[in-house]
Amino acid sequence: MLVVEAKRVVERRDTAALRQQLNAAADEHPGGLAVVVSRYLSPPVRERLSAAGLSYIDATGNITLNVSRPGLYIADRGADHDPWRGPGRPRGTLKGAPAAKIVRALLDHERSWAIRELIDVAEVSTGSTYRVIEFLEGENLASRTSSGAVVVPDWIALLRRWSEDYGFVRSSRVTRWIAPRGLPNLIRRAVDNPTRYAVTGTLAAANWAPYAPARSAMIYTSDAEHTAGLWELRPADAGANVMLAEPESDVVFTRTLTDTSGLTIAAPPQVAVDLMTGPGRNPSEAEELIEWMARHESSWRKQ
Repeated sequence: MLVVEAKRVVERRDTAALRQQLNAAADEHPGGLAVVVSRYLSPPVRERLSAAGLSYIDATGNITLNVSRPGLYIADRGADHDPWRGPGRPRGTLKGAPAAKIVRALLDHERSWAIRELIDVAEVSTGSTYRVIEFLEGENLASRTSSGAVVVPDWIALLRRWSEDYGFVRSSRVTRWIAPRGLPNLIRRAVDNPTRYAVTGTLAAANWAPYAPARSAMIYTSDAEHTAGLWELRPADAGANVMLAEPESDVVFTRTLTDTSGLTIAAPPQVAVDLMTGPGRNPSEAEELIEWMARHESSWRKQ
């Protein structure tokens, strides 16, 4: 027997209530399988439902049915984007410059936000701010106080959700270069020949959570050609040890820091999300950095 809860819209914050309702209904029908049915279930919602032990079906073909008795497992994949979401509805992702600016503001500061304050700090339009906050509320990543202020209950969860839609490579125009005299010389040239840049990745993370010696550099810059010329970098099709990224949003240059050598480095949340979405050992380095950030929250999150 299937015990079904049908909802037109299911958001991540609905999971706990759905599990409670369906488990109570299943108790009345021993052996019944709890199933959530909806028009569309986004990837994060499907992941949360599976983690809660709930089967699901949506109208685009996303399905997971896991029956222990008799043994039955059915799974198939449908759409990863809501085909019925029309213009003007809340965005279903954290892609784009406005979302990046709002997320960075929420991550960089430990405080509750009046919407007007968030708009001013993030430098994003009122409409974009409301759409992003509405999306975060639906994902259970932000909530409102009784006075209407916005708070983030779990900054690590917000950071991880952002990494699903943002990436160093996919959110920038990246070119690859060789620093012929190695990374130490590159650092000296960056300090001595300033331009608008922010170092991220392994080189930046070493200031807080050293993981392993950097083999390459990930650097944001407004003008890759100009920066490469100042720093005497050579274009590379293979063997590159420097990636210069022209970002879609200048938020990467916001609230940067200067390390002991005089190098300009991106803020910890920016470095963390870039490592989370980077190649090779970068995701492992991101976990080390996130652990450091959790232990030293007061040293990098502003009030």
